[in-house]
Amino acid sequence: MKKNIFFLLLLPAAFLGAQTKSLSNGQANAHPKLIVGIVVDQMRYDYLYRFMDKFGNNGFRRLMDEGFNCRNTNYNYTPTYTGPGHASIYTGTTPSAHGIIANDWYDRTKSHSLYCTEDNTVTTVGASGKAGQMSPRNMLANTVTDEVHIASMLKSKVIGIALKDRGAILPAGHTANAAYWYDGSGVWISSTFYMNTLPDWVTKFNEKKLAEKYLSQDWNTLLPIGQYSESSPDNNAYETPAKGETAPVFPHHLSASNGNDMIRGTPFGNSLTKDFAIETIRQEQMGKGFYTDFLTVSFSSTDYVGHAYGPHSVELEDTYLRLDKDLAELLKFLDTELGKDNVLLFLTADHAVVDVPRLLTDLKIPAGCYDANFALDSLNKYLTKTYRDSNLLQDYSNQMIYLDKKELSKQKLDENKMEGDIAEFMLRFKGVASTVTANAFKNGNFAAEDMRGLVQNGYQPKRSGDVMIILQPGWIDSETQTGTTHGTGYSYDTHVPLLWYGWNIKPGSTTESIRPIDIAPTISMMLNIPFPDACSGRVIRSLTEPVR
Repeated sequence: MKKNIFFLLLLPAAFLGAQTKSLSNGQANAHPKLIVGIVVDQMRYDYLYRFMDKFGNNGFRRLMDEGFNCRNTNYNYTPTYTGPGHASIYTGTTPSAHGIIANDWYDRTKSHSLYCTEDNTVTTVGASGKAGQMSPRNMLANTVTDEVHIASMLKSKVIGIALKDRGAILPAGHTANAAYWYDGSGVWISSTFYMNTLPDWVTKFNEKKLAEKYLSQDWNTLLPIGQYSESSPDNNAYETPAKGETAPVFPHHLSASNGNDMIRGTPFGNSLTKDFAIETIRQEQMGKGFYTDFLTVSFSSTDYVGHAYGPHSVELEDTYLRLDKDLAELLKFLDTELGKDNVLLFLTADHAVVDVPRLLTDLKIPAGCYDANFALDSLNKYLTKTYRDSNLLQDYSNQMIYLDKKELSKQKLDENKMEGDIAEFMLRFKGVASTVTANAFKNGNFAAEDMRGLVQNGYQPKRSGDVMIILQPGWIDSETQTGTTHGTGYSYDTHVPLLWYGWNIKPGSTTESIRPIDIAPTISMMLNIPFPDACSGRVIRSLTEPVR
């Protein structure tokens, strides 16, 4: 952080002055006092409408009725995971440029897997252990939050919050004042990348032990369970029981004695996040200064619940009904604290999710679980027989096969031919739709509408594998027969909500094609500040240009 500050002090004063003026020219409401970026982890667009009749008037419905709804928002890359999603929203570009190609990936230079926010040069602040050894250093591009911070000569406040470290760190950017995430022991922590000790108010918040209080109750449905007509029956074969439970049914018996980390898989993890977000705004006096502050909030529990129970579960529906109440409380607080016209808020998701494959197959819809272990074992036998070497495969992760480049060189094998042979071989396995090689990306560009084009947008030469596997629609890379996941370029994983609300936002909607990477440049245009440095997104014209 000190290096960033030193760099900024060297920038021409005229440049910084121009940016500052664009943010605050003395006019009433010339700029928002606070920007709140909300990411709901694993939210499909259709949830807005499936659950609408049961939402209250002051949460999701308020954002839709009083705000602007970008109804056709889709990610333009794969894999659609949490790390890449959060990075893409705030950098305004795809993993090919910002480098967060997955939640973790194989690092050829270190010969082991690297977590997206892993940083062993920093230490945990606020707890013991390694949960705080995190920073944004693996992200290769800057963010719109960085640009807002730089435009104020670092006088604004930029803070990121999420249960997941990557959901807090990547959105907050490289120059953030702070990022806080949840430690399994029940407290909010940070790292020495941002600070040496927690602020007193965070320590006092942790001392309230809210996680334990939330876990002291059972998780029952908010409404009588018979009213959850949008969901499958509570007891079914498609869901994964929680630890200690014999069936995935209500009520779910919670207890802090089983560990405070279990709050992640309940809607109360979102409530805890909301509580901390409100306290952050209040204690840090965000939105009360001369410059535009930026708070990023990611609600992570929706992802844990979605994975375990699936998008048609009573658990998932109940989680969203409770999140609706949390949003209503946050909006009411912002009204009281700052006023709607002083806050620019957007809500989107880092990815969506596919229906449970087993449910789809029971409905006679093509779907399934790709057996990666069987496929890789067969591939290794094929390579050993064909090339007389059993050490050619280095790693498999995120549907990417990594070849051992040193072994290829040692055996004087043609790398491009090897990639082609493997790509052809992998097509024989059930669930594989197509394959594409790194060499193909080096020698050409695929159309955006082509699934290989989405893979190319997620491909980073120094971090990605050598052969990429594209699964058929409805298929997941998993051995489990319950629950579900995400990661593909199909619409069920890419189509997410995007709602805008507050400062200078007129009620309305659009069906124009929009990508989450368009959020960052749109905010930059609204504030008349530079786009993030690797930005490839487009400004959302229907939101920024007056209707004629």
